[in-house]
Amino acid sequence: MLARDWYYTQRRQVGLDTAVASIYDVSEDSDVRARQALTMLGVKPSWRIADIGCGNGVLATEAALMGAEVDAIDISPAMIGLAEIYARDRKAKIRTQPAGLLSFAYQPNSYDLIVSEFTLHHLPDFWKAVALSRIFNALKPGANFYLRDMVFVSMPDGVDRDVEGWADFSIKNHGFERESVMTHMRDEYSTFGWVMERMLTETGFTMVAADYHAPLHGTYLLRKPKPDEQI
Repeated sequence: MLARDWYYTQRRQVGLDTAVASIYDVSEDSDVRARQALTMLGVKPSWRIADIGCGNGVLATEAALMGAEVDAIDISPAMIGLAEIYARDRKAKIRTQPAGLLSFAYQPNSYDLIVSEFTLHHLPDFWKAVALSRIFNALKPGANFYLRDMVFVSMPDGVDRDVEGWADFSIKNHGFERESVMTHMRDEYSTFGWVMERMLTETGFTMVAADYHAPLHGTYLLRKPKPDEQI
């Protein structure tokens, strides 16, 4: 996609919120958790998979070790470098692409699965919708999109109290630094879960599951309908 003078600059967010580039980055059993997620998603050898916002490449590498053809995509050159090192150390073959949700290269109807974790919130809502449309177009009919992101689970009820509550929960339960939570609230673009659900279905996805856990996390399993399933 060609950038134009009015086009959103994804790279303005590079360096923000790197502590949550992937849920697997902060866990000692990250490879086990990645395999569990991929198994839940039904990954099969020869599948073509994109991990957009791949972080250090744990999930992309595990998918490759399961026999998938994997594109590991991240807007951050540092993360791409880490993903390449991780895959090489595990003797896995992945393709890396230094790009973001608005710029990753794809052939229409080509992926069996797309995964994106803690990346979409870097975009304002209009550009979230553009990114979701691109993901929808990149998937094969009948294929799944697995999305995890930082979303607002409830409406604010006294902003100061809620922000402090979200920060405290994230620090106590996920090991995030308070400053990273405050940076997210101030400089990034999480939206409400109900807005996210509407945006996903308006894009054309079938909502298979939506799970809200913790005050600021949402997980969605989406499916691109086959032509005979579309209304």
